[in-house]
Amino acid sequence: MSDKKAKPKITLSTRRFMTNRLLCRKQFIVEVGHPGRPCVPRKEIQAKLAQMFRVKDENTVVLFGFRALFGGGKSTGFGLIYDNISFCKRFEPKYRLIKLGLAKKKEGARKQRKEKKNRMKKVRGIKKAKAAAAKKK
Repeated sequence: MSDKKAKPKITLSTRRFMTNRLLCRKQFIVEVGHPGRPCVPRKEIQAKLAQMFRVKDENTVVLFGFRALFGGGKSTGFGLIYDNISFCKRFEPKYRLIKLGLAKKKEGARKQRKEKKNRMKKVRGIKKAKAAAAKKK
C-alpha cells in the first residue's frame, strides 16, 4: 500500500586510514557510493561510520570536504574520529564545532560586535556597562 520507494543503499569505504596519536584521532578519506540517489546527508554517513568503527558517541565523528563525482553516484570526503569529545573540542576548528552543535555561534552581526568593542575602548570603569548597551536611535 505504501507508494514510497525504498531508499537505495549506500556503501561506505575508507582509504588512506591513519592513526594520529598527537591529535588523538583516526583520520581517513571516506568514499560514499550512492547510485540512483542524490548526495547523502552528513548525519547519515556519521551514524554509519560510528557503527562501522564501534564509536560510542557519534559527535566524535567529524566529516567535511565532500565532493560529488561528475555524473553522481559517488562522493568523496575526509573523516576524523576523535578518541573522545574533549579532544574533539580541543583540536577541531570553531566553525566545525558549530556545525556539529558542540559550540555556540557568536550572537549579533560582526559589525555590531566591532562597534561595541570600540565604544568600550573609549570609557573606563563602571561606565563600560552603559557603553555596552546598544544605542537606539
